Amino acid sequence: MYVMALNCGSSSLKYQVFDADSKEQIVSGNVEKIGSEDSFLTQKYKGEKTQKETYMKDHDEALNVVMQMLRAASIDMNEIKGVGHRVVMGGSKYASSVEITDEVIQEIKKWRNLMPLHIPASLMGINSACQILPNATQVAVFDTAFLQTMPEYSYRYAVPDSWYRGLGVRRYGFHGTSHLYVSKRAAAMLGKPAEECNLITMHIGSGASGVAIRNGIAVDTTLGMTPTGGLMMGTRPGDVDAGALLYVMEELKLSPEQMTKHLNKDSGHLAVTQCFADRRDVESNRESNPDCELALKMEAHGVKKYIGAFMAELGHVDAIVFTAGVGENDALLRGEFCQGLEELGIKLDPEKNEKALARLGVGESVISADDSRIKIFMIPTNEEIVIVEDTLGIMNKTYNPNHLQMAYSFLGKSR
Repeated sequence: MYVMALNCGSSSLKYQVFDADSKEQIVSGNVEKIGSEDSFLTQKYKGEKTQKETYMKDHDEALNVVMQMLRAASIDMNEIKGVGHRVVMGGSKYASSVEITDEVIQEIKKWRNLMPLHIPASLMGINSACQILPNATQVAVFDTAFLQTMPEYSYRYAVPDSWYRGLGVRRYGFHGTSHLYVSKRAAAMLGKPAEECNLITMHIGSGASGVAIRNGIAVDTTLGMTPTGGLMMGTRPGDVDAGALLYVMEELKLSPEQMTKHLNKDSGHLAVTQCFADRRDVESNRESNPDCELALKMEAHGVKKYIGAFMAELGHVDAIVFTAGVGENDALLRGEFCQGLEELGIKLDPEKNEKALARLGVGESVISADDSRIKIFMIPTNEEIVIVEDTLGIMNKTYNPNHLQMAYSFLGKSR
């Protein structure tokens, strides 16, 4: 029996197929540029990559091509008994993964205007998977679920009450599945139960977020109601004065749609450097381009501010965790994030840091100095295994919506 993990982006579709018994990944793939004439699919099976170039106008066509590729890899479609969908927003209603029903779909649809790039893609993926695999259990795994343990004083904004009550204007946070996974693995590396750990987890990739975790549950996050606040990102600005945005909209006569594009696609590193969104490009040009140097300093400044704020909030911190594309592979930025924090008990070991690169096959690593009061970890994230195990749990009726009581296979001893 197989379980599929499906992640539909605005113009992409990532998928993995797992053996339900061993929890091992059998096939993985990625469809890119959906809707463009040069759309293509790359699939990895038994260590070999296969690429198929074909026009896929929408996610429905993309998923049909995925199924063709899976059949070519000898995957029996009848054996795919469950599909776990990453859904970016579950609002206040969903604090855990759920089986997808008509009611769940209607709830997800409510967030289309707030998440115009993500929710329509997720809905198309769900609809297509239901049609192509009608006998499979479909499960929604929400990016926001792990963050729904935040106390009200943390998630509320000081805005008119009717905005909160009537429109749901509050902090939700994102990347929750990643933060859940690395927090459990950090607890294992510390040799303590998750409910005894205070952590700061930093998911830093093209998108970025940090989470303060007290006794195993999230109590605060850098992101807000949308994925544009908090930390500076590849093409998103992070924290910006709301009044400044209103001023720009008025002066430039921008529509909400235009401002949404600027905040999601034209800001962050891309805006400051005027040419680079990828940190690798920014770093390789830092010596010749002062804007690149500035962008890196701005990002490091923001990360350090939030680490300090979360430390004040938590009181005691066992470990800081870096994960996702930048957090797992960028020794330079990790060094910048930790520089000057020695007085707070955070001391990086430069040699350990340089070696801890997930892209080179390095796994979970301690990158703090031996005398650092607070441990610093690099932990490669694995959102897919959470999606698969939540899906299996719902299928087998063993799922526990309280993640501290869920018997995940990745709990336990340090690897």
